Amino acid sequence: MMTHFCHTMGRFGFSLLCHLTSLPPVITASTLSRTWSRRSGVLAGSHVPCQGSFPGQTWQHRTVITQAALSQHIQDLSEPEKRLLNKLYDGLIHRQRASLAESITLVETQHPRKKELAQVLLQRVLAHRRDQEKLNGGKPVAFRVGLSGPPGAGKSSFIEVVGKMLTGRGHKVSVLAVDPSSCTTGGSLMGDKTRMTELSRDMNAFIRPSPTSGTLGGVTRTTNEAIVLCEGAGYDIVLVETVGVGQSEFAVADMVDMFVLLIPPAGGDELQGIKRGIIEMADLVVVTKSDGDLVVPARRIQAEYTSALKLLRKKSKIWKPKVVRVSSQTGEGIAELWAKMESYRDTMSASGELQGRRRAQQKVWMWSLIQENVLCHFQNHPAVREALPQLEGKVTRGDISPGLAADLLLKAFSSSSSSS
Repeated sequence: MMTHFCHTMGRFGFSLLCHLTSLPPVITASTLSRTWSRRSGVLAGSHVPCQGSFPGQTWQHRTVITQAALSQHIQDLSEPEKRLLNKLYDGLIHRQRASLAESITLVETQHPRKKELAQVLLQRVLAHRRDQEKLNGGKPVAFRVGLSGPPGAGKSSFIEVVGKMLTGRGHKVSVLAVDPSSCTTGGSLMGDKTRMTELSRDMNAFIRPSPTSGTLGGVTRTTNEAIVLCEGAGYDIVLVETVGVGQSEFAVADMVDMFVLLIPPAGGDELQGIKRGIIEMADLVVVTKSDGDLVVPARRIQAEYTSALKLLRKKSKIWKPKVVRVSSQTGEGIAELWAKMESYRDTMSASGELQGRRRAQQKVWMWSLIQENVLCHFQNHPAVREALPQLEGKVTRGDISPGLAADLLLKAFSSSSSSS
């Protein structure tokens, strides 16, 4: 896990975490709660896990500390806050769309107190979902599917056709569109609700743009938690769509059960080059717009990707990625596509690999959030803020290397923290 985290954070972030997790003062539950809730805005009671542990504490002791801190936090809620959380939770488990929309808005907020309320709500929803999974024999009650592809691949049309087919079969479908433009425009780059006119009017479907806030941590905080809320509201199919032009695909691939890559039939070498790094993550490749004059090029692209997949490292021991052709306009191949997706879900779930993937994903997101909050804590430290402009200037002029500047900042941070 730490190896993966090292690659994720890079030399600077990993060194920072090592400094933070090796600081000598004894940490108590109350100190931990006060420090992190005050300095970094993290929910009171959450803690940074590290190799080793607090002196004299076992895993059970640390669990008790976490539960005690959360219980204390719940006791600190005002009566209006309790009423709000009860209303949202009751609305969610009774499958009210308005409560789901309001709950997602709560987890997307940047307001410190509302972020804490969102975490309390999520804990209740997670407990409810665990109870449902126990009744389902320990298997997930919802199927999470990530959908990616370049602009023009026909993702919105594809989702509407698949979504209408699924709701017609009795499923409840939620669509979360990861929107990289929201941090600057506040709106959806993809405009999914205007494109998916039929699906957006379907009472068994829910469509929601999920802003990234400009960072992959934003994808974590909003989309991953929105998935939990959608599942708590009874949606058994969760579709997560990305634009397909940035790193959000890699983030989304770590929060879904199945990652589907959509490609148009008219793409050339440049398009395939863009997708070269993403295709390794795909559990299924879908060639869209396979109708009319595009049937022949669609077949050619299908054959090329089928050959390419044979040369790539396999993600799963029991599932071999497949390439299929569909047409959202005529509906050809849609039912067969869903049959393959169901086969994937059943095969992976029966083997336990799907559950194992989810557990691994939770670790990835935990460390991603730690990275985000630790770096925020570091950047806001007085000693770092004081030294940063001068060191940035020296790095820009080439007087010192970036590595030396990072080491000096870390030294200033750790020395100041130890003395305080």
